[in-house]
Amino acid sequence: MVSRKLSLVKEGQVLPQNETHPFIPDLLKIKEGAMAKVKKLEHLILVAIVRFYVRSLNFCKNKYLAFRRKLTETKNKNGNGGETPPGEVSKFLKMISDYKQKIREIKHRIHEEENK
Repeated sequence: MVSRKLSLVKEGQVLPQNETHPFIPDLLKIKEGAMAKVKKLEHLILVAIVRFYVRSLNFCKNKYLAFRRKLTETKNKNGNGGETPPGEVSKFLKMISDYKQKIREIKHRIHEEENK
């Protein structure tokens, strides 16, 4: 049997070898296994990146809101920010605004009478 195979090799014909070594797996199986593991690794990395992005965005948003809240509290504490509650108008200013309103009404009536 060996001599027959040897004669074929001498003539230039090569026999396909399907024999595999018991300790070394087939290269195609290694390639398929490696590709499957790479795909799983790729998926895990993508999920990790998206989770990191969302968490960091949430963290930044919360820190910004806390900083803004603290800034407005500080402004209100120092008195240079925020709205002041409406106080009472002084009687003198109220009396002057009433007189101005009466004078406008009188001017308006006079203007109407002149145009007639």
